[in-house]
Parts: sequence; structure tokens; C-alpha cells
Amino acid sequence: MKLVCRDKTLDLGSPVVMGVLNVTPDSFSDGGRHFGIDQAVARAQEMVAEGATLIDVGGESTRPGAQPVDEAEELRRVIPVIERIAGLPAVISVDTSKPAVMRAACAAGAGLINDVYALRRPGALETAAASGAAVCLMHMQGEPRTMQANPCYADVVREIGDFLADRRRACLSAGIAADRILLDPGFGFGKTLAHNLRLLARLDTLRRLGAPLLVGLSRKSMLGAITGQPPGERLPAGLAAAALAVWQGASIIRTHDVRATVEAVKLAAAARQQALQEA
Repeated sequence: MKLVCRDKTLDLGSPVVMGVLNVTPDSFSDGGRHFGIDQAVARAQEMVAEGATLIDVGGESTRPGAQPVDEAEELRRVIPVIERIAGLPAVISVDTSKPAVMRAACAAGAGLINDVYALRRPGALETAAASGAAVCLMHMQGEPRTMQANPCYADVVREIGDFLADRRRACLSAGIAADRILLDPGFGFGKTLAHNLRLLARLDTLRRLGAPLLVGLSRKSMLGAITGQPPGERLPAGLAAAALAVWQGASIIRTHDVRATVEAVKLAAAARQQALQEA
């Protein structure tokens, strides 16, 4: 399975790791530790050395209750960082839903657009199609500020699958080739703990949609709800969640903790490969 990211092509025959690079002052997970350009560049270099295949640069927090960031400020945060790290041996991803940021990020060297709105905002689908970049389409019920108020589903797995299939079809109709599309079920984005657990338990059903799966569980509140640990102490639970996701066929694991996650992913992938050979 291949993913075409403009001038780079990823082989997803084995699962890989995406490192999270938040250039925001208000991230729930790292409290703005990499808000400065030099700090962000140093962290990107460190994550590549630790084994990250992709680096996801985000300039607007999407945590529950997060306030929106205007276009000019988001550009100011992410573009200088992408320009500085574009030469690294990794695919650079931009975590944004704004078409202007998508265009500028791809011009600066990004090869993947990671959009929590799944390219539903005006102009986003057309911008992504013209960019040549890969796209990650995420499911979210509601918006970041209100998504955890009272999320409801009749069948969370079926409804998320239907949404992702619909967005994939929209991308194909817009001229985005199948080998440029990733799908993300959006753990924690408009979902209760019960929804998240059911989704994790049934993740393999979403592989039938015809696109690789990207999964982000690192440090999320569902892990804290189960373990009682704050974000900075959720690594063991995050590694377990990453391994479970890989066991069910996830192709990309998005994480704040690259080195440990790379090792967990390798082990889970080897066990899954053995199981498939024996099936």
C-alpha cells in the first residue's frame, strides 16, 4: 500500500509513526513547549532521529474547548517551521482546515494535509486537490469548542464509517487519487469514552473503506479516564492503544512520544504479520 505525498511516496506495507509537532501556546499535551521556531525545529529533528516517518505541524489547537486562531496567526506559526524542516528525511504534514494555510504549507514543503474537518470547509477540497499532497480525512462530531458537550450516535462505528466513505468519495470526485487519501476515525473528537472504546475494538471494520487508517490516541483523555493519569503520564496506556490499533490494521500511528511508539509499533506489526501468515 502506497501513499503519494507530492514528491515523496510512503510505503505503508508496514505501519509507520507520525510525530506531533504543536507550535501552539495552548496544546493540552505539551503546554507550548515547542512554540518557538528553534524549539520546534529541534524537536522535529529529534523525532526523525527517533524513527518518525512523518512530522505533523499544527498551529491551532483542536482540543475540546479550544478557541479558533485567525488565518494570519496560524500562517505565522507554521510556515517558518515547515520551511526549516522541509529538508528532513520525513513527510511533512500540516494540521489545518484553512485553505490558505494548506496552500502556503504545501508551497513551503508539506506533502500531507491533515484536516480535522475532512476538507468540508469552503475551498478546502479544491485546494487540496490542486496541491498534489496526500490528505487525511478525520471524523469529528461538532466542532472543537463544543464537540464533547453531548456526543450521540445510534451506531458509532457504522456512522463514522459512512462519513469517511462519503468524504473519500468526495475527494475522488474532486480529482484526488485513491493513493493520496488517508482516513482517521477521530478518537476523542465528539465521542464519549464508550464510543472511543467501541471504535478501538472495531477498528478493523474501517479498513474495508479502501484507504489506509491513521490513528491518534497519544495522551488523549480517554486514556486518562481509564488510568487516572494526567497527559504527561499516559505513555504506557498510549503504547498499549497504539499496539491495539496496529493489530487491527492501522497504517500510521500519530504520537507525541515517538521513540517508544516506534518500538511498540514494530512489535505489534511483527505479531500481526505472523498471525496473518498463519491464518
